[in-house]
Amino acid sequence: MRISRAMVFMCMGGWLAFVLRAAAKEDVIQCANLIYGGTHTSRCFSHEFLTRVQEVAGIPTARRFRSVKLVSRELFQYPFAVMTGEKEFSLSPKERENLKRYVAHGGFLLASAGCSSAEWDRCFRRELRTIFPKRELKRIAMNHPVFRAVYEVKKLELTHDGPDARLWGLQLDGGIVLVYSPQGLNDTAHTKGCCCCGGNEISNSLELNVNLLVYALLH
Repeated sequence: MRISRAMVFMCMGGWLAFVLRAAAKEDVIQCANLIYGGTHTSRCFSHEFLTRVQEVAGIPTARRFRSVKLVSRELFQYPFAVMTGEKEFSLSPKERENLKRYVAHGGFLLASAGCSSAEWDRCFRRELRTIFPKRELKRIAMNHPVFRAVYEVKKLELTHDGPDARLWGLQLDGGIVLVYSPQGLNDTAHTKGCCCCGGNEISNSLELNVNLLVYALLH
């Protein structure tokens, strides 16, 4: 499947139109790697899927993330952001406010517990309950469009035996604005100097991350 640039412009909503106008000089979609809870950030989330989106979907995407503080106004320049880690963390009130505004105004967050970290999973779920007390993560069915936006993903494969992997989503105004995986989506097979250190990871995360970015931009 290949999505032409013309299709992107036909399908994009107001948020994507704004971002593309703002990025007109570079002519690419920029994606953010969040810095949160002080200095927490992902140092091992592979950029490979950004390049793959250009190759298979024809969407002009920057080949690397931009490091962006969750607390900053700069966040609202990016239609897609990644948040992941392996350690305990806590967000500040300002970070919580910014995250809520970001996803409520067209931003899309992809979050995952690196290497299936139970500590990170617990902290992330706690923060979501604080930010969205009347909302909850719901399991995304395998027939949802996120699993076939570009690649057909029939199952989430894990690097080690364990409970079946699932994606969870947060909906606002009828649409998914946040996707969360308790298992790592870091795709460390395409990163240098990184591994899952014995933890679990979704091994077909490259295809899944491509789907999620394309879905986020076109919905």
